[in-house]
Amino acid sequence: MTNIPVTLRKPEPTDGFALNELVARCNPLDTNSVYCNLLQCGDFADTAITAVTAEGEMVGFISGYRPPHKPSTLFVWQVAVDSRMRGQGLALKMLMGLVERVAADGVTHLETTISPGNEASEALFKKAFRQLGTDYSTRTIFSREQHFNGQHDDEVLYSAGPFATPFSAAASAAQTA
Repeated sequence: MTNIPVTLRKPEPTDGFALNELVARCNPLDTNSVYCNLLQCGDFADTAITAVTAEGEMVGFISGYRPPHKPSTLFVWQVAVDSRMRGQGLALKMLMGLVERVAADGVTHLETTISPGNEASEALFKKAFRQLGTDYSTRTIFSREQHFNGQHDDEVLYSAGPFATPFSAAASAAQTA
């Protein structure tokens, strides 16, 4: 495993196609249309983060949004890390960088859904919750049978917060990994 330096930044609308290609390489992530990815990189850029190499290649992305009925919550929709970058802590660096950015705008809670058995995502979010100094709770919000007609695993909601702010200068330094 080679440690490739990356820069973390807000996505730009022109990143949508690269995001679509990244997610397609990150099996078993659910792919979306290029159009959806363009919207994630444009309209939802404030609640997303991307990791790019010095050559400009997208090797990581986290998409999220602030639910209209819970403006103090960041809901993380999807985490994608290129297989070459796994095992280097990139997902956690991106997640903590994104949380730090949105915390400055009043976000104090973090939510995501994880399918049972997705040990990598469970480990990522549990580590983030520990770093944020907060407990979490879980409950199934979309069931395989009721919501997915048996075609997709359950989706378990992980809810955490409130977490402590402000963030340290060391967290700011993590913006360049």
